[in-house]
Amino acid sequence: MTDTAAGTPRAADRRRPNGRVGRRGRPFGLLGCGVMLAVPFVLLVVRLTGLDEGTPLAVPIVLFPYAAALSVLVLSAMLAVPALRSPWAVTAVAILTAAQVALLVPRFVPHSQHAPARAPELRVATLNADAGRADPHALVRLVQTERIDVLAVQQLPSAGVAALAKAGLDALLPYHELHPEHDSSIYSRTPLTNSGPLHADTAWPQTAADVTVGGRTVGLVAVHTYYPLGDAKRWTRDMTALTSVARHRGPDTVFLGDFNASLDHAPMRKLLASGLTDTHAELGHGWVRTWPAGKTLLPPLVQLDHVLHGSGLTGVSVGERTVPGTDHRAVIAVLALLPTRGRAG
Repeated sequence: MTDTAAGTPRAADRRRPNGRVGRRGRPFGLLGCGVMLAVPFVLLVVRLTGLDEGTPLAVPIVLFPYAAALSVLVLSAMLAVPALRSPWAVTAVAILTAAQVALLVPRFVPHSQHAPARAPELRVATLNADAGRADPHALVRLVQTERIDVLAVQQLPSAGVAALAKAGLDALLPYHELHPEHDSSIYSRTPLTNSGPLHADTAWPQTAADVTVGGRTVGLVAVHTYYPLGDAKRWTRDMTALTSVARHRGPDTVFLGDFNASLDHAPMRKLLASGLTDTHAELGHGWVRTWPAGKTLLPPLVQLDHVLHGSGLTGVSVGERTVPGTDHRAVIAVLALLPTRGRAG
């Protein structure tokens, strides 16, 4: 009995140091969480204030969804590990996470308008050909398989134009406005009108054209902006110029191409506020990645390629396809024309 009684306190004594060690490690654990959340916090401030506009912060803001995912993981760890359950720390991280999630959720909630039965549809696709490195035969197969009506191609040099013609693209899309010297071109199944370089203050002219769909004229702008990593101010001027154009294009318009921008960039949000809708966000595809593709072991990380449309149209479907040779994925969208009285203002 004496031995048993004496053994109990010794077992309790062995447990006490562990508790003290856990308490001593708590500040380091919280400090580690704080360090990991520094980037998500900074990106949240940039996202809320638009500090990426015309500044080098335009580059890291594309990682905002990843920062939100990191915040969710850190909050989960703090709730799961007793030593990290500091009330003030958990509250601060919960507020940070909630703010990030609130900014991201709308793009995961479908909000497209219902298109009437037999509404005229326009099947469009866009691809950055990476200076003509895209496999021309693969691109022609894509146009044929997806029954594309309008194709916008960026970074397509004269040699790329010839390669696509040789692969048979002209037989599928016989009408085109080709400007390899300006970096964007448009191919179409039906005749194009009012076509030519867009008069706007962009680094290189954007290509524009009109196409008739269901008796209505739909304006097209094949977009390829400057890139923020090269010159954030020049990229912002490009986006600002496109925003000015969009305000005067009317509801039946489509901007498609490589915007070098994600939905978290302030200039992109201003462009959308001018009366355009991102088809991916409209259909609830909130975290699509189109670049870089096929060049590294990593999968695509960010979305730079978009199909935007005015209020006279609504998204029916949207998706991405890999074309060998280029570092961008193609974006394909089916858009339906809304009745004049039923479209959004």
